[in-house]
Formats: sequence, structure tokens, C-alpha cells
Amino acid sequence: MDEGHQRVIINIAGLKFETQLKTLHQFPETLLGDPEKRIHYFDSMRNEYFFDRNRPSFDGILYYYQSGGKIRRPANVPIDVFADEITFYELGEEAMDQFREDEGYIKDPITLLPSNDFHRQFWLLFEYPESSSAARGVALVSVLVIVISIIIFCVETLPEFRDEKELKHESNNVTKAVMVSNTFTDPFFMIETACIIWFSFELLVRFIVCPSKTEFFKNIMNIIDIVSIIPYFVTLTTELIQHSELNGQQNMSLAILRIIRLVRVFRIFKLSRHSKGLQILGQTLKASMRELGLLVFFLFIGVILFSSAIYFAEVDEPQSHFSSIPDGFWWAVVTMTTVGYGDMCPTTPGGKIVGTLCAIAGVLTIALPVPVIVSNFNYFYHRETENEERQVLPREIEKILTNAVMGNGSIDSLNITDENFSQEKKKKY
Repeated sequence: MDEGHQRVIINIAGLKFETQLKTLHQFPETLLGDPEKRIHYFDSMRNEYFFDRNRPSFDGILYYYQSGGKIRRPANVPIDVFADEITFYELGEEAMDQFREDEGYIKDPITLLPSNDFHRQFWLLFEYPESSSAARGVALVSVLVIVISIIIFCVETLPEFRDEKELKHESNNVTKAVMVSNTFTDPFFMIETACIIWFSFELLVRFIVCPSKTEFFKNIMNIIDIVSIIPYFVTLTTELIQHSELNGQQNMSLAILRIIRLVRVFRIFKLSRHSKGLQILGQTLKASMRELGLLVFFLFIGVILFSSAIYFAEVDEPQSHFSSIPDGFWWAVVTMTTVGYGDMCPTTPGGKIVGTLCAIAGVLTIALPVPVIVSNFNYFYHRETENEERQVLPREIEKILTNAVMGNGSIDSLNITDENFSQEKKKKY
């Protein structure tokens, strides 16, 4: 008989299994696939291989050979027991990883940590809020400072909180009023300064102790942190330069400063470092860029088409709001997005027909790609929820799986008899 078709008997604690040698030889690096390894368990008296191991687990081990590398844990075998059996039979790292994945074990992502112990402690403190109680405290302070900064940004625009004086100067025989605030004595400026001190300190510490300066600047959150503090220093520099003098460029400076100060609103994105919801939203938008691009493209086509149609439909109407095709862009956008602002509306029958078609086309245009975006959001949301639930798995099981991978599993500890196994099964269920 061909050696490959020769049958072999494997005795697992009294329960005999029979298979062909060619089945075992598919994986020559394993205990059963390597003749030199399995010969130590050969019983010449009975012409069989004897293993004093857990019997129910061997169904899954033998299936691994029969299926060509698919590992499946029998339903009546505990996870830790089967993990040790995989280690004992030397199925390898790939089989263990497959088993972990099938069991829902979440593999920790590869995390770069500073080599310096002192730097590592500060990196964990500022970058990983869940690493310690102190890190959670730092995260709480950071969130509070962000919230205070955003509140100040909004409240300082209220008329009753604006401490401004009106100065007049003439240019080309035209008198202009310039509103200048007492910046350095403004309480809002002082609070803003305190917030910026914290943001700058946090950013500087994370930059100094980060494991990779290149990766630091590739991180979108770090870019947001940098952008969010730049307006303060630009404003401060401009105020210092122009504090004692108003010149002809003051109006331009104020306009530029207002634009720069608007960038402060991006600080709200700093909360995403501490918010899973915002992270999920960011992942959804990133995964839906193609659909968002299609949506913008469809809207662009619709705006051009219907703004042209409404112009020619209303061109002969004396009271028409549409004096040109570009004037119809705004109307087409608010109509296609079903906002219906109402500042511009058609008055002729032809214009109303165009408006009706524009609204219907807008609903269809938006409805087509939106379900894909919603589907992506649901995917990331449920994945995050499932990850959190799976991370609640007993810590003992994760430690056992890790020990099994490292080869620290006990060989003798799994000689479980049927009676003991039945008791374990009753406890489990």
C-alpha cells in the first residue's frame, strides 16, 4: 500500500481516531505531521499513537488537517483548553491567530512607544487616557479647557461683552469708523491666554516625547492642535505691532484678523481625541469620500442645468430675481437641497415648472449616495460597539491565549477526564 494512503490510529486518552498519513503530512512542521516528532508517542504494542490529552478538543485538531488549515473549536471545549491544545500539537502561529480571530479576540494594534522610560510615561499620560488614572485626569482637564475655549469664542461676540471704543480717521476725504478693543485688559483675552498656555504645553510635551517626529506631523489630530493655537499668536503679534498706532491699513488688518480668529473654531475637533463618536464620524467621512464626491458632482450638474433653465424661463419677466445664470446658482442649491430659503423664487409658469423639476431632481440626487454613507456609519458604529463588548472578555482568557502563543501552556494540566470535563461543562452552562 502507498505510504501516503496508509492509515494511522491516534489514541486520545482512550478515544481512537483513524486517518491517513497523507492527511497529517500536509503540515510537516506540526507535531502529528512530523514523523520524528510523533514517533515519541508511538505505542508499538498496539501499533498506534497515544496522547494523554483532552479528547473533545481533538475533533477540532483533526479537522485542521482534514480541511487544509481551517481551525474550529468544538462547541463543548473551553477556549483556554483548546488554545493549549493548539500549542501542544504545534499547529503554529497562523493557526493560533485564526483561532483568536474566530473567537472574537481583538488583536491589539501595534503601538509605537518611546524607548526612553521617562518619555514613555509622559507619552502614555498625554496620548492614552485609559492607560492610568493620572492619564484620565489629564484628559479631563484637556476636555474642560477645550470646552471653556469654545464657550469664550462664542460668548465674546455678544454685543454686551464687547468692550470697544470707536475711533475715526480720514482717508481720501472719507471718514471711517474703526472698532478697536482693549485686547490686553479684556477678561476673555486673559482666559483665552490661559487656555492657549495649556494647549501649547500639551502639544510641546507630546512633540518632545513622541516616538517618531515624522509620524507626529502626519497625525491629523496633531495638525488640528497646531492650527487651533496659531490664531492666538497671530492676533497677539498684530496687536503688539498696532497697539499704539492706527494707520491706513487698519481696516484690512481687522478683516484679516477676523478670518484668522475664525480658525479658532477648529478647536472643537480637538474633542475627537477624547470622543469615540467623533472618531466614528471621521472614519465614516473618510470611507465615504467617493460617495461624497459623487454627491457634489451631481449637485454641480444640477445647479448648472437648473440655474440656466430658470434664467431663460424668467428672462422676460420684469420683476424677475434671476438677472443672470450665476444669480440662479444660489436658488438652485437651496432648491435641490430642499432648504427652500425663499429669498428668490420664480413667478412665471415656466419658472415654476423648472422649480418643481429642480426640487424633485434634488431629492433623487441626494437620496442615491446617502444610504451608502449611512451604511458606512452603521458599519463603523457597530464595529466599535462590538469591539468594546469583546474587550470585556475575561482577562484570564486573554492571558491564557497570550501564554499559549508564547509556548508557556502547560502540557500536563489538560489531562482532563470525562468526569472532570462534564463538571466543567455544567459549570460553564
